[in-house]
Amino acid sequence: MTFGTADTEDTAGPAHAVLVEQAAAAAAGVGGVAFLRPGLADRLRSVRHRAANGTGGTPAPVPAPAGVRMTRPDADGPWHVEIHVVALRRARTVDVARAVRVAVARRLEALAPSQPAPRITVTVTGLV
Repeated sequence: MTFGTADTEDTAGPAHAVLVEQAAAAAAGVGGVAFLRPGLADRLRSVRHRAANGTGGTPAPVPAPAGVRMTRPDADGPWHVEIHVVALRRARTVDVARAVRVAVARRLEALAPSQPAPRITVTVTGLV
């Protein structure tokens, strides 16, 4: 399976979208994760999406999952995955971050076993 790079048009293709969705699903499924944190761009995108759907025009493209950013500096190198989560107060933050990192790494390895191991950064941005 070959995936596009962040520096090319292929990043917006279905392969990149599938990887981002799968990484988000893996992160959200970890015990202790309340939700993936949406950023400002995600909030603005959702407003634009609602506006496009409410006017009867062409629907806006489905936004990428919140809280996950995947880039690839070069075509042969590993993916750089940044994940921002909000954790539950009852869970130890460090344990949640480690579990998210492992879950995402396993999911991406299962999807693309021939690709180099991704570089994954998990940031816990809040507690609820």
